[in-house]
Amino acid sequence: MGNIEVSGKWYVVRFWKDVQGQENRVHACERICPVKGSDSLTKTERKRRALELVASSGVNSPEKFIETTFGVTFREQAKKFINQALTRKRKPIKPATVSTWQNCLDKWLDPNLGDMLLANVNNGTMKTLVSNMHAEKLSPKSIVNYTGLAKLVVASAVDENGDQLFPRRWNHEFIDMPVVENQYQPTFSTETVSAIAANAEGQERVLYALLAGTGLRIGEALGLDTGKHISDDCRTLYIRQSVWEGETQTPKTDNAKRDVDLSPALAEMLKAFVGERRVGFLFANGRGTPLMQSNVLRRSLHPILKKVGVQKAGFHTFRRFRATHLSKSRVPDALMKFWLGHANRNVTDEYIKMFDEVKYRKDVADQIGIGFAIPSSAIVRIVRRNEVEVGTAIAT
Repeated sequence: MGNIEVSGKWYVVRFWKDVQGQENRVHACERICPVKGSDSLTKTERKRRALELVASSGVNSPEKFIETTFGVTFREQAKKFINQALTRKRKPIKPATVSTWQNCLDKWLDPNLGDMLLANVNNGTMKTLVSNMHAEKLSPKSIVNYTGLAKLVVASAVDENGDQLFPRRWNHEFIDMPVVENQYQPTFSTETVSAIAANAEGQERVLYALLAGTGLRIGEALGLDTGKHISDDCRTLYIRQSVWEGETQTPKTDNAKRDVDLSPALAEMLKAFVGERRVGFLFANGRGTPLMQSNVLRRSLHPILKKVGVQKAGFHTFRRFRATHLSKSRVPDALMKFWLGHANRNVTDEYIKMFDEVKYRKDVADQIGIGFAIPSSAIVRIVRRNEVEVGTAIAT
């Protein structure tokens, strides 16, 4: 209906309306009646008159809404979709997701669909897109990801009641959508993780040991603050934030906010590395800001993998190693999900509260260990603000 307000000597109704050819809505205002005098209206009459004025503008009619939306291109709707997904209150997406989606749009979707009217993006156009991707030898997983984003963009165009303007029943057989099978998901062996730890130097050695011994996501590890997120005995990490592109943000999901317990050997290594520090990021550069993932990959992890004869891989490979070790050690499923920050799958999972089972979690961490060897005579060195802090790494 809009908002009824007093403006000078008049009651007015203020509302937003769409303008064809413009992305942003415009603010409209219509006079209802004088505040005083013979032409003034009661509160109920003012509401009724406001409804009439808004309705007469056509902003609430499905015809008007579709008229202003029908001419929207895929490129325009994609931009609107990402902005809404980033700012919405219900499960807003992370900057990392925005970056991934924007890369998809820039590389494939906008060049192929960008200038097409959103109303015309259907099974036929999607079939052509998939065919082009096949011709360029994109992996099945990439094709599924790119087309999945295109579907989200089409579905994001809704009317004032939240109903899709261009509902689609996607026909994967007609589109010839590839089936994702035997997806390449590298993991590290026990020997590889031990070799990585042995060949790494300084804080990278501690970082790799922590990733493999806890299953933390790289952003979660880089977001650890020595004064906030590590228990006094270094046996527990409190995951409350993450780092992406040098900026802190909330963890990936609500389940990612958790406590992760360390084995005694890993806790001793961490304690020696932390030393007397009680402020600042655990893993930081000379300026005290978080390490950049790309720099660590390029300067440290990838050269080490090449040296030990292992195919290039990313940080998530440590997470798969930890998940495999937990499974091999027969850790209960509920505790695995808790430590890894995975979502619950059923009602029973919701009833299990691992946050309160501190002693049990630590007992399990003691029993299963970390599954790889920490160098027994390694000196962990970190340089920050022209000061060298030295700690001794402890062997398993």
